[in-house]
Amino acid sequence: MQRVGEKLRALRQKHGLTLRELATQLGMSHHSQLGNIEVSKRKPSAELALRIARFFGVSADQLIDDELELD
Repeated sequence: MQRVGEKLRALRQKHGLTLRELATQLGMSHHSQLGNIEVSKRKPSAELALRIARFFGVSADQLIDDELELD
């Protein structure tokens, strides 16, 4: 069972992106919010979760539901 932060990190690393690069791709001005999500200090907003899921081609459910694994 992976948490959203672990899933985000795995997806980001699988695609060879740094936090800064991913933030830029998602239209964010700062990467610190993504970093906080990866270390489980924050959860993504619904809007951000959707943007991340669409960017990586996974469902938002797979991303945010700890019970669901990434394919």
